[in-house]
Amino acid sequence: MTSSHPGRGVPAAPRWAVRAARATALLTLPTGIWRLFLAAGFLAGYTEAGYAAAGIPGWGRVYVVLLSAASELLALLTLGLVRPWGEVLPRWVPLAGGRRPAPRRVAAAAGVGAAALTLLWTPFCLWWLLPHEDMTARGALLVGFLYLPLAAWGPLLGAVTLSYRRRHRAAGQAGPPV
Repeated sequence: MTSSHPGRGVPAAPRWAVRAARATALLTLPTGIWRLFLAAGFLAGYTEAGYAAAGIPGWGRVYVVLLSAASELLALLTLGLVRPWGEVLPRWVPLAGGRRPAPRRVAAAAGVGAAALTLLWTPFCLWWLLPHEDMTARGALLVGFLYLPLAAWGPLLGAVTLSYRRRHRAAGQAGPPV
């Protein structure tokens, strides 16, 4: 794709970046659904003692639901790097609706997020090398496979961020310094 957004002069995101952003938005779904099962009272791979030790009963249920919602919302923000609503914020956004965010600041925030997510989730590639006494054998296997896609979240966000930055640099919209 080489067209630009109408009236903005910013080239449209390349097809690979759009696909990467969409994939990023889907990466958090498996773990989010698993956490919702935990919140609903299913052990979802934990032993009974492990479920209680994880603090899921009571306020832990609220925490895992909020964590799932926040994760998905953050993953969905990646779409803003490739969609027009990321160029001009929708009017319903409080205090900033209808404004264009500074591309440098957007790229900086996304870059920091990509680095943080990479540091946070890469250790899950080693999940199977660690003992999990609080989980059943099948549960540990399941959780490993559900969390493994999150290891791609940071690198995918980083790639989409680089694409965003290049498109804005090419359009001469570097924005004010960060």
